[in-house]
Amino acid sequence: MTTGTQKLSSRVALGGIVAALCIVIMFTSGVIPALYIAAPMAAGLLMVILVEEVSVGWAWLTYLAVSLLALIVTFDKEAALMFILFFGYYPILRLYLDKIKGKLLKTVCKFAVFNLFLILDYLATVYVLGLPTFEDTGAVMFVVLFVAFNLVFFFYDRVLSRMSWFYHQFFVRKILGKHRR
Repeated sequence: MTTGTQKLSSRVALGGIVAALCIVIMFTSGVIPALYIAAPMAAGLLMVILVEEVSVGWAWLTYLAVSLLALIVTFDKEAALMFILFFGYYPILRLYLDKIKGKLLKTVCKFAVFNLFLILDYLATVYVLGLPTFEDTGAVMFVVLFVAFNLVFFFYDRVLSRMSWFYHQFFVRKILGKHRR
C-alpha cells in the first residue's frame, strides 16, 4: 500500500469513526429527551478532531454525511435540525470567523450567525415540524429563552476555543504520547 493510499484510508477511517460517534450522540437525544440541545452541541465538538487531524474540507464532508444520517435515522428531529442548522458546522465555520480582525466585530459576527440559527430553528420547528409556538406563554418567555440560548452559545464558543488546546495538550500528548506542534 502506498503512502497516499494509507493517508486516504486513515482519513476515511477517522471520518467514519467521527460520523458514527456523532450519530450515536444524536441518538441519545431520542432516548433522553432532555439532551435535545446538549447532543447536537457534543456531536459538533467532534468536528474539531477532523479539522485538527485531517482537514477543513474533510470536516465539511463529515458534517454533510452526519446531517443527512441524523435527519434520516435519529428519533429527535428537533435535535437533528439543531445539528444541521448550527452545531454541526459552527466548529468549522468558527475557524473563518476567528480570522476577523477586531474582537468586537468577531464577537458580533459569531452572535449574528447564532441568532440567525435561532430564527431559522424556530421557524423550522414551528412550520416544518409542527411543534407548538409561544402563544400560551407569550412574548416574555420567547425573550427569556432567546437570552438563555445566547448565554449557552457564549459558553459553547468558549468551550470550542479551549477544545483545540485540550485536544493537543491532553489527548495527543498525554494519551497518545505524540508530540506535535
